[in-house]
Amino acid sequence: MELLDILKEVEHPAKGDKNIVDLGMVQTVKQEGNTVLITLAFSKHRDPLAEYLIGACKAAMVRHLGQEVEVKVETIVKEEPKSKKPGLDLGTEEVKNIKHIIGIASGKGGVGKSTVAVNLAVALAKLGYKVGLADADVYGPSVPKMTQTEDGAPEAMKDGDKEVILPIEKYGVKWMSIGYFAAPEQALIWRGPMACNALKQMILQVRWGELDFLLIDMPPGTGDIHISLVHDIPMQGAVIVSTPQDVALADVEKGVNLFRNDSVKKPIFGIVENMAWFTPAELPDHKYYIFGKNGGEKMAQKYGLTLLGQIPLIQSIREGADEGTPAALKENEEGIYYLQLAQKLLGEIEGK
Repeated sequence: MELLDILKEVEHPAKGDKNIVDLGMVQTVKQEGNTVLITLAFSKHRDPLAEYLIGACKAAMVRHLGQEVEVKVETIVKEEPKSKKPGLDLGTEEVKNIKHIIGIASGKGGVGKSTVAVNLAVALAKLGYKVGLADADVYGPSVPKMTQTEDGAPEAMKDGDKEVILPIEKYGVKWMSIGYFAAPEQALIWRGPMACNALKQMILQVRWGELDFLLIDMPPGTGDIHISLVHDIPMQGAVIVSTPQDVALADVEKGVNLFRNDSVKKPIFGIVENMAWFTPAELPDHKYYIFGKNGGEKMAQKYGLTLLGQIPLIQSIREGADEGTPAALKENEEGIYYLQLAQKLLGEIEGK
């Protein structure tokens, strides 16, 4: 009978009755004449059952090899490998050539944050900047629809010992979204750590190249993903999008406090008041304040922030988002709103 097979009869009572061989505790075992030499490895903290296991090893050998055998057991301390913290350690190599990484955030959903993010990216590209946008709303990715790139299939390539993802390019912007890797109707049932890991891959594993701006379309709220973003991504600051009504502005305050928290301390470049008023196409001089008036402006004053722009509720902006042709592409009034927003943001960044 092989010596290791004999030692498999020795079970560790505190390890679910697993044997010491399968537990990796037997470092060496060999026989020299009538002497059997065994080396057992214990964790850094000495096993309180060490003496019992040493005795059990000797008894097992004598039982199979006879009373005349001499069994010597040596013990060593073997540190257990430190467990990795949950999450991916992808490094920041792929974003080192990006000048400005800016989060586009909102306190709550439904305020048109993604519409603003997509159009702001296109407007910056129209102004001559190299721009990328990462869709970090892993539960509700909308960038593929808004850019008519739903059929996009980002390619992966090997670069040495790592794999990188190539973004989709359209309208002069580099786009990346979890939506490219899941069917539109597929529900992503992910817990926080899984969502955070996916998000990191959507940003840190992408071959962005040299960019002036990388906008991150953040999910609404102030949860795990936001904390992961501000701690693991070298984000320069944020823009907060809201609608004018009180219920939206109450959540904006939470977003402001997140970025101003002592553990975060990221500058807020300003507030965008979306759906500021409604102007029917047939009545271009009329403004209907459906969601309240100047709520974003009042919030900006309260927190000492800049109001970067007021974007009205215009049917063609919504249609452009649904059709995948962002309003910022146009030279009309809707496009001008986003160009002005981009220019105002540029001024704020230079002033920080």
